[in-house]
Amino acid sequence: MTWWALAVAAAVAAGLWGAFRIGATASARTARELEQVRHELARRLNELFSLQELSYLLSESLQLDRIVSQVARYVTRFIEVEGSLVALADETDPDKVHVAAAEGVVSALANTTMTRARAGLIGTVIGQDQLEVVEAGADQPAPEIGGITVQRVAAVPLRSHGVTVGTIAVVNRVGGPFTAEDLRLLSTVATHAAVVLANARFFDLIRAGKEQWETTFDALADGIAVIDGAGRIRRANKALANLFGRSLPAVIGLEFGRDLLSDSSELPGLIRGADHGEPPAAITVQALATPGARSRVFRIAAAPMRGAPESGWVVLLIEDVTEQKSLETQLIQNEKMVAVGQLVSGVAHELNNPLTSIAGLSEFLLEQGSVGEKDREHLRVIQEQAERAGRIVRNLLTFARKGTGDYGDVDLNDIAQRTVQLMEYELRLRNVGIETHLAKDLPAVSGDRYELQQVILNLVTNAAHAVTDNETGRERRVVVSTGRSKDHVLLKVSDTGPGIDPAHLPNLFTPFFTTNESGEGTGLGLSISFGIAERHGGKLSVEPGTDGATFVMTLPAGSKTAGDHGSRRSSGRIQRPPPDDPRKNAQPRSILLVDEDPVVQRMIRALFSREGQVVSTPPNAGDAVRLLETSRFELIIADARAAVSAGETFSEALLRLWPEHKSRTIFLTADVRPETHEWLRSTGCFYFQKPFKVSDLRSTVQRVMEQNTGAPT
Repeated sequence: MTWWALAVAAAVAAGLWGAFRIGATASARTARELEQVRHELARRLNELFSLQELSYLLSESLQLDRIVSQVARYVTRFIEVEGSLVALADETDPDKVHVAAAEGVVSALANTTMTRARAGLIGTVIGQDQLEVVEAGADQPAPEIGGITVQRVAAVPLRSHGVTVGTIAVVNRVGGPFTAEDLRLLSTVATHAAVVLANARFFDLIRAGKEQWETTFDALADGIAVIDGAGRIRRANKALANLFGRSLPAVIGLEFGRDLLSDSSELPGLIRGADHGEPPAAITVQALATPGARSRVFRIAAAPMRGAPESGWVVLLIEDVTEQKSLETQLIQNEKMVAVGQLVSGVAHELNNPLTSIAGLSEFLLEQGSVGEKDREHLRVIQEQAERAGRIVRNLLTFARKGTGDYGDVDLNDIAQRTVQLMEYELRLRNVGIETHLAKDLPAVSGDRYELQQVILNLVTNAAHAVTDNETGRERRVVVSTGRSKDHVLLKVSDTGPGIDPAHLPNLFTPFFTTNESGEGTGLGLSISFGIAERHGGKLSVEPGTDGATFVMTLPAGSKTAGDHGSRRSSGRIQRPPPDDPRKNAQPRSILLVDEDPVVQRMIRALFSREGQVVSTPPNAGDAVRLLETSRFELIIADARAAVSAGETFSEALLRLWPEHKSRTIFLTADVRPETHEWLRSTGCFYFQKPFKVSDLRSTVQRVMEQNTGAPT
């Protein structure tokens, strides 16, 4: 029994006691008066039990709809009226009321909203503090409620905490006008119903706020966890469960650091700082690796839990920064590559000049018949080692992407061989063997040799990673092979590693997908390689199988055989040596040599002076310009970067002042920058990248002189 039912019972008992005292002391009262007392006692007891029953009904639920329905049924039954309703004030529009429940003759108004004017008396009472009764009479028209005409109506406001939340109205009392006892009972019901309705509204507000908060909590993309002093998860959102690949119920109760993180050594300090109100900077940790799932990297921040039941409770914000870390790693790698490229470019420029002299002079001496066979063998070794050093420089330039990347017919065998040579030393340090099986008479392919070398480099690197962790006794081997399939050229990179998990195949060429630990790969190598293969009209795929992994790059075959599709890249124009000896019947010619490297000057003077040519070597490029003003030369060989002044090179001055000399000019360059080669190609002159072969230079000189025979100088 509720407190207000007890209060009513006490009041009734007091009234009964007074009645009995009156009956006991007033012996002169008639039997009729005693009968009235007994009738009043029965009515009060009935009222008491009715209120108690309503109390039970209202305590069953805090649902607003159920409460108003119970109130409407109760007053209809116990006040004996033809109808009743409960109307609530509209929370958004003060001029409207909503009929939440209705019984009997006014049941049609249930769940309707109307203006206060149309609602009649119930609309008027909502704005007042007292009960109102209206009955039809001689001078009083029949009242209306929501368009329904009734004979009599009593309405009482529902007030709680000084606020009117609605009204209860009863219509057409059976047996005549409303009695004082009816109105008193209606007021009592309204008083207590108002409290219950207000509580129900507060409950709805709290529940709606809770649902809204939970929806927002679960909608956050970042994980949130509330942990107690023991580090256990007491509350979490769906994002947290998804981050760790578990269901939400499965993470509740776990110890966050021990059960979800691979290294939680920094977590206790973060939690202590947050608990003391001084949270340190966020930490970055890695999640425990689960079978078949990619390892993730998280940034974790902490904040104190206000109003926690005990100390040590904190809120953790967990952000997945795996992709961000991959991008940072890629950015760092790009910066490293830029630095390596600048270093290699400078080193290549400094090495190319001495390599030109070593290779050129050794080749020149090998052509001399006076050199003994023993010395000739030494010279061959010198020449071979100079060419080897030149290949190393070219491979370094390829690695740093400083080569002149353009499309043309290229030898895939040559690209594969150079890539393997570049990586042999590193693979030996990792105890990984590498083999090449290159097909003979392989057709050329059309493409950018530097991009294709990047693909092979990526595939070999991935294969080396795969076999590095092989258990003892399992071979660590990478095989690079080429072949042909109808009108396509194939390149395969195979390894003896553990193979590829079938679950990873759909994401294998997806950017940032990697099975390596964080920091050991960006997840971009295969996706970049896939894109390069597609740009070349081919594709990159994986051969099915469980014994290791085999990646296959398929490219359209060209019409030429590899090795026959062009000469060395050292020349800006593709030249083929003539079948006859270019020195045969050569006539003395005047040659202007502009190169500030004395060793290169020595090599070229030795090459052409022995053949009877007159070679002029002015001290610097400025003197060469002045010499051209007064002298004529049938051939000009010049370093493209030789400077006349701070703002102009000799090559630029030559083409500006004497454009007619273009056909008899050969440029040399040790510069490996793509823009330099683009400019040299645009001049239309022959040019050579240092180091170059003496035979190639000699044949080009012979061709230039033959083309300009008889031409005015």
